[in-house]
Amino acid sequence: MNRQKLLNTAFILSIITIVYNILEGVISVYFGIEDESLSLLGFGSDSFVEVISGIGIAHMVLRMRFSEVDQTDKFERQALRITGSGFYLLTVGIIFGAVFSIIEKSKPETTIPGLIISGVSIATMFFLMRYKLVIGKKLDSEAIIADANCTKSCLYLSIVLLASSGLYEIFKIGYIDILGSLGIAWFTFKEGKEAFEKVRKNKIACCCDNNCKK
Repeated sequence: MNRQKLLNTAFILSIITIVYNILEGVISVYFGIEDESLSLLGFGSDSFVEVISGIGIAHMVLRMRFSEVDQTDKFERQALRITGSGFYLLTVGIIFGAVFSIIEKSKPETTIPGLIISGVSIATMFFLMRYKLVIGKKLDSEAIIADANCTKSCLYLSIVLLASSGLYEIFKIGYIDILGSLGIAWFTFKEGKEAFEKVRKNKIACCCDNNCKK
């Protein structure tokens, strides 16, 4: 497979990521509100912020068709700033929601939708991560490999939702859903910090797992 075909595949993967996150966000927010599940609502809101990041990645792959890419351009930096701000706002919103849930002693009616959505998300994110890594290595592209590594955050987020949804269905303790939402808040804060770190360093490399390039 030649370079252009590999880049076309990378672009298709970025579009799949965007479309999937939109669908996941809509469905998760709907059931999060319907079932009063704060963890699922936070998870769905995170998906919408990921869409902005995905648009920046798609733009980057298009640029790679014409030249080597090792730094973000103006459009991608702006997308990262919006993404980072969105993650920080989401973190604050989830924390306030958790405090409100504790005060009101509210708990979800069910977390079955969270179990299903997180299961689908884990499979999807794992596929996207592995396929992006394959394409990135074939192209010897640090940018695409970094994008694949960043997909790990979405995978970890899905695992948190799966664990909290499953435990809640077993024990029916409202604090489990709240703890799950706070776990998601930790990841959204981390993602927001990483987005602004990439803007500051003007580098493509992902900061996931504390391996951001200096």
